[in-house]
Amino acid sequence: MTQKFDVVVIGAGAAGLLCAGISGQLGLKVLLVDHSEKVAEKIRISGGGRCNFTNRDATPAQFLSENPHFCRSALSRYTPQDFIELLQRYGIAFHEKHKGQLFCDHSAEDVINMLLAECAAGQVTRWQPCSIKSMAGPEQTSTGSYLMQSDRGPIEARQVVISTGGLSIPKIGATDFGYRIATQFKLRLVEPRAALVPLTFDGDGWAPYAGLAGLALPVQIDTNPPEATAKQRKKAVAFSEDLLFTHRGLSGPAVLQISSFWREGQPVRVNLAPGVDLPALLLRAKATSKKLIANELASLVPSRLADAWVSQDPALQRPISEATDKALLALAQRLAGWELVPTGSEGYKKAEVTVGGVDTRDLSSQTMESKQPGLYFIGEVVDVTGWLGGYNFQWAWASAFACAQALAQRKTELST
Repeated sequence: MTQKFDVVVIGAGAAGLLCAGISGQLGLKVLLVDHSEKVAEKIRISGGGRCNFTNRDATPAQFLSENPHFCRSALSRYTPQDFIELLQRYGIAFHEKHKGQLFCDHSAEDVINMLLAECAAGQVTRWQPCSIKSMAGPEQTSTGSYLMQSDRGPIEARQVVISTGGLSIPKIGATDFGYRIATQFKLRLVEPRAALVPLTFDGDGWAPYAGLAGLALPVQIDTNPPEATAKQRKKAVAFSEDLLFTHRGLSGPAVLQISSFWREGQPVRVNLAPGVDLPALLLRAKATSKKLIANELASLVPSRLADAWVSQDPALQRPISEATDKALLALAQRLAGWELVPTGSEGYKKAEVTVGGVDTRDLSSQTMESKQPGLYFIGEVVDVTGWLGGYNFQWAWASAFACAQALAQRKTELST
């Protein structure tokens, strides 16, 4: 027997849970479906288990998309303060870590339980685990509704929301379901790729740094090489964050941030001593110090990195007083603009998010409805990706809210 709902939300992650809860509370009969046994695994593991649930400073400037203006409408209508007020209604304690990043004091489970309570308040029906095997559009059915075949039988609904996320972290349930549905209904895709992900390096050029795993330091990082055009430099994004050496390459907030902008074959550039006038410092040390160059560098960067750096150049393996001005100026230039080309990334298994997804040209920025009437896409499945630091959750909440409002409005229109 076919079960009928006003809305079926497919994907019980951050966006899906909030959208289902709000829609139910607006009077819609909602079914929330997910193929995984557990809800919202990305919430559960985020922020070291404390969920970096938003960023106070979120603006459209912190989001990547082929259409960077697409996110403006949703973000303006559901702000970080709106989500903060929801947490406060549930008595969930939180704190700001740095740069506007907000975390739960206790556990990410607090956010999950809150979202489940919101769904309960909206009398949302939840089927989990339950997979959607196929979906037929209104133009293919006699009822003018979407007809889905699931593990628990056929489902019919006038409206369907796809909130299945991207490809990142398959071990917690990520699939390409949302992209397949978009393709089925002839919606365009921006090619997905792993983002907020560690970068990897192979070959002899990385050998001096292979033993530095665990070493961290503050840097400035960008993908803007010196030969970039003026137009490219104007659009360049640089991050001042911590860099972490790993067994296979580089990680830490700085690298995760830049990974969203990095493309295969492109160099990244690292300033290992941001805010320091390196030429002046090194030339002054030459005049006043008898220390080895490596020892002088150790006042700027961790000593292990200083040793690895000078080990590659015999001209630097001497007291700084014996170095030529030319060699020191070249060293300063390299330290301020260490250019290296990653051979790849750790991929979706360690990526926090997926860049790309359903092309925003085929979606309404006001409602999240696609060109296929009654079919909506929200959250990470859409080509909108935030920086590291709570921004992606804010997009999940904002797109879910915009969609839920539109679902209720469309139901009213269909009823009249």
